[in-house]
Amino acid sequence: MSGNEPLDRLRAQRMLEQLEALQGRGTELVSVYVPPGKAVSEVMTDLRNEWGTAVNIKSKTTRKNVQDALTKVMERLKLFRSIPPTGLAIFAGNIASDQLGVGDMQTFVVVPPEPITIYYYRCMHQFMLEPLFNMLSAKDTYGLVVIDSKNAAFATLKGNRTDMLKEYSSGVAGKTRAGGQSSRRYERLRDMYLNEWYIRLGTYFTEHFLNMPNLRGIVLGGPGPTKEDFLNGGFLHYQLKDKILGPIDTGYTGPEGIKELVNRSREILKNARYYEERRVITEFLRHLGEDDGIASYGEQEVLQALKSQNVQTLIISEDIRRTIYKLRCKVCGTVENRIVDMDQVVDFESKLSEVKCKTCGGDVEVLEKEDLIEHLIQQAVKSNTPFELVSSHTEEGEELYRAFGGIAAITNYRQS
Repeated sequence: MSGNEPLDRLRAQRMLEQLEALQGRGTELVSVYVPPGKAVSEVMTDLRNEWGTAVNIKSKTTRKNVQDALTKVMERLKLFRSIPPTGLAIFAGNIASDQLGVGDMQTFVVVPPEPITIYYYRCMHQFMLEPLFNMLSAKDTYGLVVIDSKNAAFATLKGNRTDMLKEYSSGVAGKTRAGGQSSRRYERLRDMYLNEWYIRLGTYFTEHFLNMPNLRGIVLGGPGPTKEDFLNGGFLHYQLKDKILGPIDTGYTGPEGIKELVNRSREILKNARYYEERRVITEFLRHLGEDDGIASYGEQEVLQALKSQNVQTLIISEDIRRTIYKLRCKVCGTVENRIVDMDQVVDFESKLSEVKCKTCGGDVEVLEKEDLIEHLIQQAVKSNTPFELVSSHTEEGEELYRAFGGIAAITNYRQS
């Protein structure tokens, strides 16, 4: 992976985790989802109607909190001249505190990483976050292609959402020859047109998929032998050939064929989703077993390798929940990093006066504070280092987290 998308997803994931932990005392936390293309004025009208309907809530406290939350949502919505291209999610409510009867009205605005298709208002004791969590979990994109000698349909699959890209027609005649033509001549012409069709298909694959971000694979299907003939004919760009999953037999082409392809390829996609994670962790474990000196793990070791630009591949577990502090000694000026588990951050900051410089024992001050995964990714992006964010849904991913602390690297050379 490379670029800012993983960072954007990480930040969104962390924000959702924070929202998930918040609760109201009653059904008074408001969630509003607005799809792209919706007029702000129309949404404001609907929210005002909901504010009026809230008068019917029996509990005086709940009624006030719901109306206050809706007011906050409308205030935030007024800041937008139009709904963003991916839609908008706004959350507001009186967050319960440990002190009985006391709460804190808070508002959160999320611009989804992918277009949302739902439009609704929900009032519950927790914020409605499932649509956004589902969106973030679907980080990988798969190409979908169904072909035969007459037609081709190209689409993408991301999570549960299928998007049609384009349909093409070959112009190749059927096997039944026109009257007056010799059988051999007709077959020669048809084979020539088929070959031209395969060449065009190879071009379409390149146009749609070669530079597609987060493309994990291309599922190829279709009725008859056309898909196999195309694959075996060398018409695909070499960088796409290794991404082909299948071929899979379908009864149709076009949009119906794409739907059939998705249904028939569930198991393939499930396995392919974790293939790259398994591969990169297995490679790290192989180097570790061979003791060739280019497998590194642990926070400080990997950070040092990144600083030295000595990382071939960075591997990070998504389950890591740690914060990195950049500290400077007030006495000698020494700068050092301290890494703290997120559930210990409050305690660490409250006792900062007890933290001493490792060089001279002087007091320290905080220069920077950052999520550890975000810090690692930013260091990798700066040095143009490939990285892989892996889940713990595989045996290998769980081993990376449990046995190696969730941070590892394959380096270019042995570290001194």
